Order: sequence, then C-alpha cells, then structure tokens
Amino acid sequence: MSGEPEWLVWAREIQAIAQTGLTFARDPFDRERYEALRSIAARMMAAGCDEPVARIEALFAGQEGYATPKVEVRAAVFDDSGRILMVREVLDEGRWTLPGGWADVNLTPAENAVKEVREESGYIVTVRRLAAVWDRARQGHGDKAFSCVKCFFLCDLAGGEAATSIETSEIAWFGAEEIPEDLSLGRVLPGQIRRMFDHYREPGLPADFE
Repeated sequence: MSGEPEWLVWAREIQAIAQTGLTFARDPFDRERYEALRSIAARMMAAGCDEPVARIEALFAGQEGYATPKVEVRAAVFDDSGRILMVREVLDEGRWTLPGGWADVNLTPAENAVKEVREESGYIVTVRRLAAVWDRARQGHGDKAFSCVKCFFLCDLAGGEAATSIETSEIAWFGAEEIPEDLSLGRVLPGQIRRMFDHYREPGLPADFE
C-alpha cells in the first residue's frame, strides 16, 4: 500500500465515485447527491493540503466520464556506452528527469514515449520493450489529487541530436554511478532509474508491476 495520508485516499475515492456517478446518473436527485459527494471530497482535500476549496472544486468539476487513473510515460534511453538519457525539466526549476509526460490521445503508450523523447531532447529512439508499470502513489512520488499509472519503456537510440525545448533546459547522458541528486521527484525517483539500469543490463527481466 502507499504511504499516503488516509484523508487523501478517502477524498480521491469519494471524488471518483462522484465523477462516475455524475457520468451515468439521470435522476436529478441522484445527481444532487453525487454533486454533494464531490463537494465533500473537495473540502477534505482542501483541508488536508491547505489549498482553497474553490480551486479544488474547479479541479474536480473539470473531470468527466468514468473515473480512471491518468497515464504518464517515461523513456529510459541508453546509448552504446550504457549511459541513460536525462533532461532538465523547466517546470521543476531545472531538475533532472527521464524524458516523458502525460500520454496524448490517438497514440499508443510506446508512441507517446518516442514523441516525448524527440520533443524534450531532440533524439530519435525506438522502443525495445515495456520495463515497468507503476502506480504513482505506491512508488512514493508525493501526495497528488488523482490516481496515475506510470509506464516506463526501455528505448534504443536511433538518431537525432541533443536539442533543448520549451520544456527542457539541458540534455545529458549519465552512467549508473553518475545520476544527479537534484531529481524532479514528482516525475522520477532514484530507485526507478536504478531499476532501468537493471533492465538494460539484464534483457530477460520481466516487466515490473506495482
């Protein structure tokens, strides 16, 4: 189980019930009850994270359809020397991370990983295989409003050249013992990077699921 506070887990579950209920409910009284549940979830979360209730309510109101986890992709790209590609994330004060981001619609998770690498680093890669599918909360990325699944892909360098973007300020390659300390921990953790090196060195390892 995750190390998240119980209030966050409860608020997230209540919000998901309310969101899904509002998607399918037709009776006006049922909709009123689900809206009340959504309001309770917003107040719980606002109290726990010290954010304005109105901001959380607006965040929840913007969610539609059956409530499912969000999908994030990360690419573990290795060069011929066995070094891993990392980029500095502008939105997190230039901290280092593996290329990646939210998955876009109309692309497979693997295609999203390839796209993210190209956009954030300038390199062209091919996906070798899926290395891990991790639940963000259980990995310890910090308290977040919504559930998220993180897909890590092992990738091979196929071309291109280093180029920063509006999202990244620096691109570099690191050996297993050279991983920088100033990581963007909301995006990638030291243990996850170490595990990507394990997958690179041992091609027969099965994908990690947790």
